[in-house]
Amino acid sequence: MNAKSKRVAVTGAQGKVGKVLVPYLRKCGYDVFVIDEIPPTDPDDLAMIADLTDFGQTLDALSSVGEDTYAHPSSGSFEAVVHLASMPHPRMKPDGEEFRINMMATYNVFESARRLGIKNVIWSASEVATGVPYDKTEAPYVPVDEEYPTRGYNVYSLTKVLGEEMARQFCLNDPEMRITCLRLSNVMDPEEYKKFESWQDDPTKRLWNFWTYIDNRDAAQAIELAIRHDARGKDEFFITSDETVMRTPTAELLANYFPTIEYRKELAGNEVAISNAKAKTVLGFQPKYHWTDEI
Repeated sequence: MNAKSKRVAVTGAQGKVGKVLVPYLRKCGYDVFVIDEIPPTDPDDLAMIADLTDFGQTLDALSSVGEDTYAHPSSGSFEAVVHLASMPHPRMKPDGEEFRINMMATYNVFESARRLGIKNVIWSASEVATGVPYDKTEAPYVPVDEEYPTRGYNVYSLTKVLGEEMARQFCLNDPEMRITCLRLSNVMDPEEYKKFESWQDDPTKRLWNFWTYIDNRDAAQAIELAIRHDARGKDEFFITSDETVMRTPTAELLANYFPTIEYRKELAGNEVAISNAKAKTVLGFQPKYHWTDEI
């Protein structure tokens, strides 16, 4: 099935990643339906305003067929769901509320997709599920890969750890289901690159995730590749740039701030210490945008 015949729902479409992803998917030929608590900025968007922490609203939103007065609910309405909706970072709300929002929205999307026969879910997981901030936990080796043990250091990262386990269980119980967990690194828009210069003299500002980032446009690329990923079951991929946010060589930074860390391979120059090798090999991901080219 080519992109032009694929109808895709995007939750959290008005968020940072969604605002770049939705036009990117449409440019690729997808028929995109946007779901968010916030009304769409484009009145011509096919959209539904829904609270995804409410199961009924989630089920209804993900069964949307047609538009305006001709719309109706139906199973199998979408070939894929891209689930971006969540609290974007810790402590925006009290911990219990953050846990409720992230976990209920993720469960409701997974379960609604299962009931509606939507077999392809792409979920915006996160690097934080591996113990970020690394300066507060014990980082066992670099480069971090998908075999690296998960650890929920705070409530936000705990919801990512539990979300990945929930994805695994859903796929165990439905062998036809595919849930691709994209562990997006710290997502950056091009206009944010100007602040990278302020970090060069103080690496401690960014050591929490080994100085890693991903350009928002490359995040969109990775999500589109995941939609086309022909597999079954739960899988996870780190989505990172090829280089860190620093000009200082990565090995030098690690030697200064993580002197006892284990190296699984040599890191050249400012090579990223959270590996995107699996995404490159399996999904065909290739970062195209680099902060050093745009400053």
